[in-house]
Amino acid sequence: MDNPGLTTDETGLTRCTWRTAAPEYPHYHDHEWGVPVADDRALYEKICLEGFQAGMAWITILRKREHFRRAFEGFDYQRVARYTEEDIERLMADPGIVRNRAKIVSTINNARRACELVDETRSLASWLWSFEPGADERPETVDLAYWTANPTSAASLRLSKALKKRGWTFVGPTTMYAFMQAMGMVNDHLEGCLCRQQIEERRRQFERP
Repeated sequence: MDNPGLTTDETGLTRCTWRTAAPEYPHYHDHEWGVPVADDRALYEKICLEGFQAGMAWITILRKREHFRRAFEGFDYQRVARYTEEDIERLMADPGIVRNRAKIVSTINNARRACELVDETRSLASWLWSFEPGADERPETVDLAYWTANPTSAASLRLSKALKKRGWTFVGPTTMYAFMQAMGMVNDHLEGCLCRQQIEERRRQFERP
């Protein structure tokens, strides 16, 4: 019998059950989710896409991700920071993305805030990674019960507050916890998932910016 939140396939390999929820999830679960990221552009993209996901299923965003990348010029935050009302109207007319004006405006605003932060600190990545929670803040076991009870964390609350103070938007603590999971700041592959130890090893070898 499978453990809660885990599924064992016909080859005997066990992974997080959510991996099986859509055809796009296996590759994302196995090769991307939880892998540590230190690239400023990629981190800005992840923050923006998590913001677009607010109130929606992540699969919707994942299926549209390549179109998002084309629409926002690869999430080059220096370019997006220069977007005007004309760009907002262009994006609102684009059926390939989520056409939510507030989220589009937020993406442009956050690009400008990212430029400010990089000008100040020289690295978006180093600033974000400074919010990585210590071992004393992490659970002894990451299981389905922990997942269900903890859509946020003390660290995601700190990050959310710090970003909001700097003028970022759509960066609530739940969104920021999902961001931390996705970009490898925490490893939330469930105990028993074959990817958990792989991610732990990658995090161990990862050089924090």
